[in-house]
Amino acid sequence: MPSSVREFVVEADGGSRGNPGPAGYGAVVLDAATGGTLAEAAEYIGVATNNVAEYRGLIAGLRAAHALDPGVPVRVRMDSKLVVEQMSGRWKIKHPDMKPLAAQAAAVYPPGRVTYQWIPRERNKHADRLANEAMDAGKRGEQWSAADSTADLDGRSSPGPVGEYGEPGELREPGDAAAGAAKARAALASAGGRRTTGTAPEPSESGGSADPGASPDSGVPAADSGVPAAGSGASAAETKARADLRAARNLAVSAAKAPAAGWGASADMGPPTTFVLLRHGETPLTPSKAFSGSGGTDPSLSEVGRAQAVLTAGALAARGTVQAIVSSPLKRCRETAQAVADRLGLDVRVDDELRETHFGAWEGLTFGQVRERYPDDLTAWLDSEDARPTGGGESFTEVTERVARARDRLVEEYAGRTVLLVTHVTPVKTLVRLALGAPAKSMFRMELSAAALSAVAYFKDGNASVRLFNETAHLR
Repeated sequence: MPSSVREFVVEADGGSRGNPGPAGYGAVVLDAATGGTLAEAAEYIGVATNNVAEYRGLIAGLRAAHALDPGVPVRVRMDSKLVVEQMSGRWKIKHPDMKPLAAQAAAVYPPGRVTYQWIPRERNKHADRLANEAMDAGKRGEQWSAADSTADLDGRSSPGPVGEYGEPGELREPGDAAAGAAKARAALASAGGRRTTGTAPEPSESGGSADPGASPDSGVPAADSGVPAAGSGASAAETKARADLRAARNLAVSAAKAPAAGWGASADMGPPTTFVLLRHGETPLTPSKAFSGSGGTDPSLSEVGRAQAVLTAGALAARGTVQAIVSSPLKRCRETAQAVADRLGLDVRVDDELRETHFGAWEGLTFGQVRERYPDDLTAWLDSEDARPTGGGESFTEVTERVARARDRLVEEYAGRTVLLVTHVTPVKTLVRLALGAPAKSMFRMELSAAALSAVAYFKDGNASVRLFNETAHLR
């Protein structure tokens, strides 16, 4: 190793086509001063979740850097906020399946030798391509081959110094990094392929367990719909049957629909931003279907609602796709969101524009009571999206405008990622009907249960796709 190398940069990624599904990881070690590729690692790891694959990529990248020179400090760059924050010590690692992987990553170097930095997905193309090459190889029944890889040629559009905050450094002559990598591949291939690859010692983790906060994916996969998570009373056979059915469905959907890029979207558009929409759990007002908006008593969850929140948290942990949580400011949503956050090891961000409609004088009243007391106002409200509830509440038009503002802002902030929005009936229905291009009155034809899950994916071309609506299998 040239003595001039003062810092290694490890870029790592992992992916799962189905989550869980066929999975692979990729990692590359760069010379921070020149941007040149020093080593690559990639492997198809069988059926696993996104997070397992990401951690496996991190471990492989750190081991590759350590094999080159254990005395050179390392800067890890990944587009997985979860892995970066957990390995930096800012987020707790609560999921039992992730703890051993994180421990293996931390054990490669002494404390303080490795720093972690989050980068956008578009700056992690090299590792992403390695992971997809590994998954493609696995689909063919093969393992990734360093000699056949083109990830370096395709993935690094700006060879040169690796900037401190993820920006490219001063550009060198085009093709230097690619040419150097090609020469290294040829030399290593002639020497029998002795380079740092995915054949490095493996973590003991089997790679098949689900984990929260996964890489960008299709959110809550339609393939999982109707396959309830095993309850506390489920037999071992039932638990295995459910797991087998879920894996089989995900694999079938992946084979039939997933593009080569493996992220549930067109390779040209990149991964969508996915909102997993969760209506809060029951409150004392929910069974009577009373109007309960942002202008009422702000009730907490009932005992039933708290149990629903726990069940939902378990289902989302098993699916392993949520990377961030954003909640309405109202108590029932914040309590539901916190139950999920505690299970996933994430923080809860509050967004005021996700609050429920202000129902004015109707707050706390049932539909029948409103019809008796304010029949004309109710009729006008049902007929026009511009009409307001009695007493100065919000019209559907006003609610739609603020929900759309929140949507646009969050899509931009969480581009390409999967976010859980914990909110209410009207905001969830509004996001769904806007994605479908349906009129406002369509919301009266949607049934949305307490603690139900829905999902909408937003693509870079402005289109949206409703992936799921009113799923309650996790509550049974």
